[in-house]
Amino acid sequence: MNILGILRDGTGKMAVGASVAAFVAATCLAALPARADDVTWTMATHAGGHWLEHGAQGFADKVALYTEGRVKINVAQPGALGSPLTTTQTVKDGIAEAATTWGGHVQGIDKTGAIVGGWPGGLRPEEWFFWVYEDGGLDLIKQWRMEKFGVVSIPCDTGETEIFLHSHKPVRTIEDFKGLRVRTSGAWAEIAAKLGASTVVIPGDEAFSALERGVVDALEWAGPGQNFKSAFHTIAKYIITPGVHYASGLTECIINKDAWDKLSEHDKVMVEVAGRLNLYESYARYGELDIAGWAKLKEAAASGNNEFIKLDDSFIAAAQKASNDWADEQAGNNEWFKKVLESQRATLDKLETWDEFRLPIGGVRE
Repeated sequence: MNILGILRDGTGKMAVGASVAAFVAATCLAALPARADDVTWTMATHAGGHWLEHGAQGFADKVALYTEGRVKINVAQPGALGSPLTTTQTVKDGIAEAATTWGGHVQGIDKTGAIVGGWPGGLRPEEWFFWVYEDGGLDLIKQWRMEKFGVVSIPCDTGETEIFLHSHKPVRTIEDFKGLRVRTSGAWAEIAAKLGASTVVIPGDEAFSALERGVVDALEWAGPGQNFKSAFHTIAKYIITPGVHYASGLTECIINKDAWDKLSEHDKVMVEVAGRLNLYESYARYGELDIAGWAKLKEAAASGNNEFIKLDDSFIAAAQKASNDWADEQAGNNEWFKKVLESQRATLDKLETWDEFRLPIGGVRE
């Protein structure tokens, strides 16, 4: 069955919320035979905060709903089943049947992970939907994960454009960036080093302590909503934007192949539907969190505790060039990287005319 067709209403538009659930139930439950066997999976997680609450738990709740309770997922706290950076291996080894993961965590094995997870020259939140569901990205991710890591991948959560830095030091130019000790990860860890920073890769849940103790001068972690909850602004004066290091990202819910193969075809479809709906819901939910978080960060700055800084255009241009140069270099010796990069760039090329016929988001309507 074509899952792309499952989630479209009669107008051809993407259905959301309750209408998705109703349409899925009417279509899939009638079309595929159910299986009575119950399974209970444990899910390892790669990060706390909204990735845990809305990403992992949101996915688990939808799986239970759409499989009518036949597939239950118990969500573990980050680190409970091993390092948050190695959840792919945790699933492959069968320590957990499922996990959330971010592609950048496996870039030490295959750099393709960096652009599957999100990278400086990559896709913004809305653009992931075009690439994953309309332009072949879903099949590429699934094939890559199975070939390289032997796990089933279901995109299930999309992130936001992040704050560039919470920093003890002001950063506006490349000169300011040189020598800065930065907590980061993924592609930017390599690209930032090329621009002169000293990069430190540690799990996000350890970032606050590292910034507070001066192990790092600055860090990137998430968007305004999660960063406000993490309270980075209480220990670092400067809030630096825009997030040129990370346009947006993708979280995958990965599943052990043996566990996956035990499901009926019906329940496999339902698990994939759960991932798709969770991806869409996470986009809207994170947007709301970020709008509220940004307002609170502005309140903190108004009281004199923080200062907002915008990167110079020269920094943004240098970061973009370094990112594309890095990607071209990786594509030269990694066929999977090249395949994914070319596919993402084709989506971006397709969307070049977007602002010619669509109104911008937000603003007062006159």
